[in-house]
Amino acid sequence: MRIVAGRLGGRRLLAPPGRDTRPTSDRVREALFSILGPLDGMAVLDLFAGTGALGLEALSRGAATVDFVERDRRALHVLRANVDALGVGDDAVRVTTGDALRHLRNAAARGAAYDLVLIDPPYRDGDRLGPVLDTGLRPLLRPGARVVTESDRRRPLPLGIAVEDERRYGDTLIRIHRA
Repeated sequence: MRIVAGRLGGRRLLAPPGRDTRPTSDRVREALFSILGPLDGMAVLDLFAGTGALGLEALSRGAATVDFVERDRRALHVLRANVDALGVGDDAVRVTTGDALRHLRNAAARGAAYDLVLIDPPYRDGDRLGPVLDTGLRPLLRPGARVVTESDRRRPLPLGIAVEDERRYGDTLIRIHRA
């Protein structure tokens, strides 16, 4: 696994052993970020960050800041190692340990706002998380913000935000929503 393009392009990323963390493949990330286009100066939120591959790709392609949220300790260890290895700096990256839904409430309370939100939850939890994520995200989205969801193609993550684009890559479904 590696950063596909941008200023960090070609740099390798670590992944935790086992199947609990499912990093987005290089092929899917390349296609997704080609669709998204320039990210210059954007504030990005990477929920269920895992290895950080999506958020780090956004940073490599010009995003100004990325807030990573992950609760799994093994994934957090790898995420922090990837951030350190890339040397992206504390001013551009914030890693939050804990529950994604709690993070949304806390971010709203402090007035955070994002241009791009990347959501790749455990596929099995999509049905349960969709409505709660939808409600928690709305106060955090800047006008025109995009929300990218990754899910199993047979069980799309249900969000009430308009779908702008949808692509399938094998069993993976990527949806781009526009606020």
